[in-house]
Amino acid sequence: MLTRRRFLALSLLSTPLLFSACGTQNNAADAPLLMLDAAPTSLAALRGKPVLLTFWATSCPGCIEEIPLLSELHKAYAARGLQVIGVAMNYDPEAHVRALRDRLKVPYPLALDKDGAVSAAMGTVRLTPTTFLLDPQGQVVYQKIGIFDLDKVKGLIEGMLAKN
Repeated sequence: MLTRRRFLALSLLSTPLLFSACGTQNNAADAPLLMLDAAPTSLAALRGKPVLLTFWATSCPGCIEEIPLLSELHKAYAARGLQVIGVAMNYDPEAHVRALRDRLKVPYPLALDKDGAVSAAMGTVRLTPTTFLLDPQGQVVYQKIGIFDLDKVKGLIEGMLAKN
């Protein structure tokens, strides 16, 4: 059984690991998005509308678990301006990304981060899933390592879309 003092010490030691798992950054830098089956674009080209970026891998169970949540957001808000984009990590082969997309019928666009530029633009993503919600000006308004909070993200999206 952990004593209160030992628990606190372990918590404090693990905190830097959580913060280093994904760099913190308030404004998304520009980066090219190599879209799967669509014309290339960039983070800067998406400004003017809210964007939900999720970094994922085909070998990540939490990432697979998140797909229905992302699909729900895409179906509910795409017509109102939300852009949901799944960003496959640079170590994930394109053939695996395509196969999983087809098998699970992923409805939102996917991008390949072959050189890690998108990850670097977001502060160097190291763990999947990692999700960023960007406002229309490209500011990060929500960031989550692990499965994101659907209700919280919906509330943030609703707030952004109500302003537009």
